[in-house]
Amino acid sequence: MFQFLKQSSQGRGAWLLMALTALLLEATALYFQHVRQLQPCVMCIYERVALFGILGAALLGVIAPKTPLRWLAILLWIYSAWQGLQLAWDHTMMQLHPSPFNTCDFFVSFPSWLPLQDWLPSIFQAYGDCSVKQWEFLTLDMPQWLIGIFAAYLVVGVLVLVSQVFRVRSRY
Repeated sequence: MFQFLKQSSQGRGAWLLMALTALLLEATALYFQHVRQLQPCVMCIYERVALFGILGAALLGVIAPKTPLRWLAILLWIYSAWQGLQLAWDHTMMQLHPSPFNTCDFFVSFPSWLPLQDWLPSIFQAYGDCSVKQWEFLTLDMPQWLIGIFAAYLVVGVLVLVSQVFRVRSRY
């Protein structure tokens, strides 16, 4: 299994597949926001940024999968998945246990050198309340689905990282 993961990480196909899944999830978020008229909250926007981190890691892996740049892509992938998992968990706790003491911010706060909410407000501007459940599928709301999604990205990312220390044997 580890040899397969290492071989896959050294090709562009697996990285393109990861980019496609992250892109589809981003497109889904935009569909819910702009077509279904759901209002994204601050945590939703931060979770979206974590998905963009995974997308960025995938594109970095596509660029040079057989160079040390692959290591940077894997580390960015794991970091983004971990941050996304933490955000989705906190968001879920806000929804399951609403409290006036456990709320999210009113506005997103990105660094002054990267004001995404000003550059692309249709994607990075938050209008909703983190404690309000706006959508549900199979009894799970959006942050609960994201826990599973980010956990899957994280588990696969850690397995790919571990696989990097194994040698790829040829079958001949």
